Amino acid sequence: MPVITSVAVEDVRFPTSLTSDGSDAMNKDGDYSAAYVIVRTDAMDSLGAPLAGYGLTFTIGRGNDIVAAAALQQARHLVGKDVAQIAADMGGLYRFLTSDSQFRWLGPEKGVVHLSLSAVMNAAWDLVARFEGKPLWRLLADKSPEELVDIADLRYLSDALTREEAISILRPMEASRADRVAVLERRGYPVYTTSAGWLGYSDEKLRHLCQEAVDTGYGHVKLKVGANLEEDVRRVKIAREVIGPDRHLMIDANQVWDVDEAIEWVQALAEFKPLWIEEPTSPDDILGHAKIRKAVAPIGVATGEHCHNRVMFKQFLQAEAIDFLQLDTGRLASINEILAVLLLAKKFGIPVCPHAGGVGLCEMVQHISVFDYVAVSGDLSGRVTEFVDHLHENFTAPCVVSEQVPGEGVGYVLPSQPGYSTQMHNASIAEFRFPDGTYWAQANPCSVESARDESGVDA
Repeated sequence: MPVITSVAVEDVRFPTSLTSDGSDAMNKDGDYSAAYVIVRTDAMDSLGAPLAGYGLTFTIGRGNDIVAAAALQQARHLVGKDVAQIAADMGGLYRFLTSDSQFRWLGPEKGVVHLSLSAVMNAAWDLVARFEGKPLWRLLADKSPEELVDIADLRYLSDALTREEAISILRPMEASRADRVAVLERRGYPVYTTSAGWLGYSDEKLRHLCQEAVDTGYGHVKLKVGANLEEDVRRVKIAREVIGPDRHLMIDANQVWDVDEAIEWVQALAEFKPLWIEEPTSPDDILGHAKIRKAVAPIGVATGEHCHNRVMFKQFLQAEAIDFLQLDTGRLASINEILAVLLLAKKFGIPVCPHAGGVGLCEMVQHISVFDYVAVSGDLSGRVTEFVDHLHENFTAPCVVSEQVPGEGVGYVLPSQPGYSTQMHNASIAEFRFPDGTYWAQANPCSVESARDESGVDA
């Protein structure tokens, strides 16, 4: 049987700050980055290539090296493990990697060590899906309710979701899974675009990209707001004029407001009928979100990309603080924790509309949304998943979106290749590895020495 022989972690950074891609009121100059984990084995896959798993978590530049260093410490525990054995008990592998009490003290279950765990477990799930020869969504959708619940991390959730309740949620969906797969094969999973509305874009570029989104078939467009109210009114007005009254417009403040400021700002933009306000205040302020939600209705409140873990999501749901749950595949601790959050959302009746504004997140999130519809929620109403049209060319199995059925909107085409769609091209790593990849070495010849000076070791 295949055995894991080695692991590696790369610090990969793309210079998106040069074109303001990804810019928002909180993060004006981010360079989309990934702590990228590679888990190698002594076997070959079904196509005759070396069997390996690839995983990542997302950051926006400085500090990516810290996450990568933490991921390497965690990933080393995988060396020597039998792939077939971990495939048979991914819940057990997750519990093994989270059992290091000394390392957990740095979190626990938040911050750097949780981001790094996400990258490591994402690589493990990619490896298992490749070993089984299935795309990850299919690997999960083929499991029984009991097997799925064994995978899910339900610790600290029993006051909101018990094991028995989780099974009772999944059981009625089991017999009709194939019907919902057929729906997605025909029309894809609904998506919205953020690529038109980065805060650093000019009015002319905003207008052009909104029109392009309309022409492509998008029914949902999201804009960044929060830096200047007068400018926001102008920009949101442009977007609404271009997309028309019947398409959905969402706005995203990326945490910049205090609670009362958020209420006032959103009310000032209410005339443009946004579907939701995303991250209106501190991502940790559950009661603040509840106050905002009550004050700005019928505009919905959406959050979750900076929600540390399943326990925070439980409290957001219990407090009736959100209308749309935006989990992040690079912040939660991979499938084991994501599955728990999907089950919570189903029980509380809140649609899951995952965040995917970052390198590799779209590739992963398509699997989550597909699985959620097929095996957990069974519902597409009120559900739409983010898509940003950046950096997909760096992946060997990039996500694909299209309007497969005219008039039904743009959707993620079902992933068909084995794995989690997380493998990067070697050439991309060689070019954008920080600080010594060819791009960064040419952009700043002193970057290697600077990185060594700051850390005392090679970056």
